[in-house]
Amino acid sequence: MQSRLYMAYVITDTCTKDELCVQACPVDCIHPKQDEGGFADVPQLYVNPNDCIDCGACIPVCPTNSIYTLEELPAEFASFAELNANHYN
Repeated sequence: MQSRLYMAYVITDTCTKDELCVQACPVDCIHPKQDEGGFADVPQLYVNPNDCIDCGACIPVCPTNSIYTLEELPAEFASFAELNANHYN
């Protein structure tokens, strides 16, 4: 059984990779960015659960409402919590 990481925020597949959340994040925990390797290869951005400080700055700036708190993540997007965490493992 895998250990479960605490995820403060989860980004879903409606993400357009516009990087507004990246710009709003005070601790640089959302990746990959355009200037990083792999940006073109991923379908969305991901929140690093180890670096996120749970500030919520990313949520209001997302134009596609693709970012949720783990507690408010709709059931149909449940798989994205693990997908976000696994991106960094």
